[in-house]
Amino acid sequence: MRIDVLGAVRALRDDGSAVDLGGPRHREVLARLVAAEGRMVATDTLVDDLWADPPARAVGALRTFVAALRRALEPDRPPRDPPRVIVTEGPGYALRLPREDVDVHRFEDTLARARRDPGAVSDLGAALAAWRGAAYADVPGSPWARRERTRLEELRLDAVELRARILLDAGEGADLVAELGAHVAEHPWREPAWGLLARALHRAGRQADALATLRRARTMLVDRLGLDPGADLQRLEMDILTGAPPLEGARTAWTGPGARLGPRTTVELARTLALAGGDALVHSRRDRLAAIRAAERTGDLRLTARIIGAYDVPALWSRADDPEQSRAVVAAAERTLTALGTDGPADLAARLLATIAVESRSADLSEAELGRARQAALRGEALARELADPALLAFALNGVFLQSFSRPGLAAVRDGIGAEILDLATRHELPNFAVLGRLVRLQSASALGDLDAAASHAEAAERLAATTEAPLVAVLTGWFRARATAARSTEPGGPSAATAAAHYRAFEDALRSAGMPGLHRGLFPLALLGLRLLHDRPAPTGPQLDWGPYRPWARPLLLLAQDRGAEARTALAAVPEPPRDHMQEAMWCLTARAAVRLGERGIAARAADALRGARAEHAGAASGMLTLGPVARYLAEAKACAGA
Repeated sequence: MRIDVLGAVRALRDDGSAVDLGGPRHREVLARLVAAEGRMVATDTLVDDLWADPPARAVGALRTFVAALRRALEPDRPPRDPPRVIVTEGPGYALRLPREDVDVHRFEDTLARARRDPGAVSDLGAALAAWRGAAYADVPGSPWARRERTRLEELRLDAVELRARILLDAGEGADLVAELGAHVAEHPWREPAWGLLARALHRAGRQADALATLRRARTMLVDRLGLDPGADLQRLEMDILTGAPPLEGARTAWTGPGARLGPRTTVELARTLALAGGDALVHSRRDRLAAIRAAERTGDLRLTARIIGAYDVPALWSRADDPEQSRAVVAAAERTLTALGTDGPADLAARLLATIAVESRSADLSEAELGRARQAALRGEALARELADPALLAFALNGVFLQSFSRPGLAAVRDGIGAEILDLATRHELPNFAVLGRLVRLQSASALGDLDAAASHAEAAERLAATTEAPLVAVLTGWFRARATAARSTEPGGPSAATAAAHYRAFEDALRSAGMPGLHRGLFPLALLGLRLLHDRPAPTGPQLDWGPYRPWARPLLLLAQDRGAEARTALAAVPEPPRDHMQEAMWCLTARAAVRLGERGIAARAADALRGARAEHAGAASGMLTLGPVARYLAEAKACAGA
C-alpha cells in the first residue's frame, strides 16, 4: 500500500493497481490526514477543514467517510480487528503508514537528506520525478490544501535548485541548461535559478550566453521590482567576465533562505529616503508599498518576505503616519508569514513578525489586532535572540518598544528596551538604531521627569545624527528642549510661559515640513494646552488650532473655557478610552481634569484607576515633546473627586 498526494490524491496496492477511494470528500479526508504527518487530527478540525459551513450532521458524515476509507484501504481486515491504517486516537483520527509509503513524506525526507549530504542527489532527482502535478490537485478549494500546496511548491523549487547546485558544484551540470531555462522561464523572480542557469551555460562553454542570462536577470529584477541582483549574482558575473576558474562551491550563485537583499534595491532606497524625512519620507512609503505588491504578484514567498522585512527603518512614534498603508503592509506580512509556514526560514519569519509589530501602531486597531501585534513583537524578539543577529534583534526590539504602551506607567520598561537597543547598536555599529536607542531613552527620561538625563540623550542623538544624515532628529530634540522650557516656566526665576510657547511655535514650523503627519497633527495645540494647565489657565480656544486626533479629550476643557458647561458635560460623557500610545497618560489627565471641574465622580474614578500606575511620570512627556505636568497632580484631584 502507498499513498500519493503530489498530484491528484490516490492510493495504490503493492501490485500497482489503484484503490477506489470513493468521492471527493473521502479523498479530502485521506489527504488531510496525510498532511498531518502521522499526528492526530481532531474531529472538530476535520469538520472545519471539510466544510466552510458545516451541516448539522457533519460529524456523522465524517465518520461515514472514515469507515468507507478503512474498508477501501484494508479490504481483508477481519471485522473485529482494529484498523491499522486510519486509526482512532483520542478525539480524532491519525494515518499510520511508514513515511516511505507516502510520496510527500518521501520527498520531504529526501530533500532534508540532500541538504545534509550531496551524495543523495540521485535520490533527490527521483523524488522530483515522482511529482505528477500540484500537490493535492483534486482538493482545490480548501484553505488547508491551499496552504500545503504553497508550502510544498516552495520546497519543490528549492529541490530543483539544490539538485542543480550539487551537480554544478561537482563539476557536472552542462546538460542542465534546458531544464534550468524552463525553470527560470516559469519562475523568473528566483535569483538562485538565474545564477544556476548562468553556471550551467558557462559549464557548457557558452560564456556569452551565461553573461546574457545574468543581464536578463538584472533587467527583469530592476524593471519589474526595482530590486538589483544580490551580491552572489554580481560576484558570479564578475567571475565569468574575468575567467575565474571553477565557479564552484564558494562561488556558487545560490543565495539560500537567509540571503540578504542587494545593496541598491527599491526598498533599500526607500529606507534611505525615510531617514531623510520630508517629501522623501512620503515617497519612500509609496515606493515601499509598490515593491511589496510587485513582489506578491511574483508568487515567490521568500522574495516577498525579504522585501517586506528589508524596510527596517527605526520607528519612534506609536501612531502610524499613514494608517491605511500600515494596515496594507501588516496584511501582506501576515499573508506571507502564514504561507511560509512553521518550517519557513527563521530570519525571514523574525523580520515579518517585527514588521507586523512596528507597523501595527494605528490608533484605530481592534483589541484582537492589538493582541496579535503584541504577540508578533514577542515572537519576533525570541526568534531574533535565537539567531544571534544584532541588526535583526535591534529591529525586533523596535517592535517590542512600539508595543510597550499597553497601559500607562511603563516608562521604566521602555527605558530598558532603549538601553538594549543602544547597547546592541553601539557594539555592532548600527548607527540608525543607536539614534533610536538614544531617542527612546530621551523619551523615557522625559516621562520620568529626569530632564538632565533626557538632555544628555538629546545631545548624544544629535551627534549621531550629524554622521548618519538624519535631519529629523534635530526636530525631535528641539521639541524636547521646548518641553523642558515649559517645565521650567513653573519654577521661580524660570523662563516665562510666553517664552515656552514661542519655543513650541518655532519647532512646530519645523515639524510641519518633516513628513510625519501622525506626529504633527494636533501636537502644537496640545503643547499649548499643557503649558496653560501648568499655569492653571483655561484651555486655548483659538479657531485656527487643529487638534487633530486629540480633539475628543481636549474638547470638554475647550468648552469649559468658553463657559459652555452643559455641552462640556455631554462631550465628557462621550470621551473614549485613549489609544495606547505615547499620549495615553496625557489623555487620561485631560479626562481627569474635566471630570474634576464638572464633578463627574464616576469618570474621575475611572481616570484615577487608569493613572494609578503612572503616578511617578509626567503626562504627555513620554513623547519627549511636551508636558502637562506630573501625573500625580491629576491623580490626586481625580481620587479626591471620586471619593467626595
